[in-house]
Amino acid sequence: MSAVPPTAWVVGTFDTKAAELHYVADCLRAAGVRAVTVDIGTRAPAGHIDIGARTVAAHHPAGADAVFAHSDRGQAVIAMGEALAERVRAGLAAGELQGMIGLGGSGGSSMIAPAMRQLPIGCPKLLVSTMAAGNVSAYVGVTDMSLMYPVTDIAGLNRLSRTVLANAAHALAGMLRHQPPPAPEREKPAIALSMFGVTTPCVDAVRAQLQDSFDTQVFHANGAGGRTLEALAASGLLQAVVDITTTEVGQHLAGGVCDAGPDRLDAAARHGLPWIGSVGALDMINWGPLPTVPERHRQRRFHVHNADVTLMRSHARELEAAAHRIAEQLNRAPGPVSLLLPLGGLSLLDVPGQPFHDPEANRALFDTLERRFRTSDTHRLVALPLAINDPAFATAVADEARRVLHPLGATAV
Repeated sequence: MSAVPPTAWVVGTFDTKAAELHYVADCLRAAGVRAVTVDIGTRAPAGHIDIGARTVAAHHPAGADAVFAHSDRGQAVIAMGEALAERVRAGLAAGELQGMIGLGGSGGSSMIAPAMRQLPIGCPKLLVSTMAAGNVSAYVGVTDMSLMYPVTDIAGLNRLSRTVLANAAHALAGMLRHQPPPAPEREKPAIALSMFGVTTPCVDAVRAQLQDSFDTQVFHANGAGGRTLEALAASGLLQAVVDITTTEVGQHLAGGVCDAGPDRLDAAARHGLPWIGSVGALDMINWGPLPTVPERHRQRRFHVHNADVTLMRSHARELEAAAHRIAEQLNRAPGPVSLLLPLGGLSLLDVPGQPFHDPEANRALFDTLERRFRTSDTHRLVALPLAINDPAFATAVADEARRVLHPLGATAV
C-alpha cells in the first residue's frame, strides 16, 4: 500500500448539512484517508471548507453568476450541478482526487450524482441519498456508483445517522485503501457478451469456449446493461462485442421496459469494434407486472416470467422494424461484422412446445435481414437451421468469433 494516503472529496451542501459532512470527513481521516471538503450550497456555509461553493461555481461555463445570480432555486441547483461536474473533471485531470463521497436529499443528489459519473469505472464513488430507496437509474446511469439509504433524513446527527454515515465513510475508505489485485502481466483482450435469461445457455456456452483467450464480460440486456456495454465501447474499454442478445433494439422500438435507447449497436456502427452477434430474445417485449401492460396490447400473447416481469410475444411488424434497425446500424459499421441467424428459434420460449414458438412471425425478421443487411468481404450473414440455445449454434458463434478476432492477438485463438 502506498505511504501517501488516498484523497477523497466529501461533497454536499455545507449550508444545510455541515455537521454530517464534517463527521464523514473526520471518519475518513481516522481511517487513513485525506478528506477534502467541497461545498455546493448556495448560502453561507458553517465552518471551514477546503473547496468553497464560489470556487466550485466559478467552473460553470458561464461563471459563478450562473449559479448565484439566479433567484429561482431550481435553476441555481441545476447550474451548481453543472459547475461541480466541471470541477470534478478538472480535479481528475490534475490528480487531485482518488474517490468521492456525497450526502444529499433530492436536490443535493441531483447535483452530486452527475459529477460522480465523471469518475472512471473503478474509482470509488459513494452517494448517501434519501432517494436511494426508489428508482435510482437516473442517478447511477451506467457507472459503478454505490448508493446508501440513510434511513433517517440527512438532518442532524443522531444515533442512527452516525452509524449509517460512519459505515458509508468506512466503506469508501476500504475501497480507497485496499486496491484490486494487480492485473495479469499480459491482459487478454476484453470482449462484451449480451445475455438474457432466455439466451443464457447459448451465452454461457460461448463464454466457456472463449474465456481462455479473451476477458469475457457479460452484460444483462435489460436496458441498463446495453447502455453500459455501449458506454464501455465508446470509452475504448472493449476490443470487440459478441452481441448474442439484441432484444433491446426491439424493446426500444416497441416501447418495452428493457430499452437501451437509440444508440444500441453503436459499438459497431460508430466505433468500429468487431461485432459478432445474433437476434437473441427479439421474440419478446418486456413489461412490468401484468396490470402495467398498456391497454392497446391486452389481446396479445403473454408469458408471466415472474411477479414483476411480463413478456409479450413480438409480432411480425415489430420484428420487421427491429430487422430494419439492426441492418441499418450494422451496415454503417466500418469494422468486421458477422450476423448469425438462428432459424430454429430466438429464445428458450421460441421453440416447439413453448409459448412463444412462432416461425411465421420470425420469418419477417429473417427475410428483412436477408434483404436489408449488405454483405461484403467483411460483413457476413450466416443463417443456421438451429435454435439459439442449441449447443451447435453456440459453437458456431464461438468459431466465428475466433475467426474474426484472431487479429486481436489473444493467446490460443
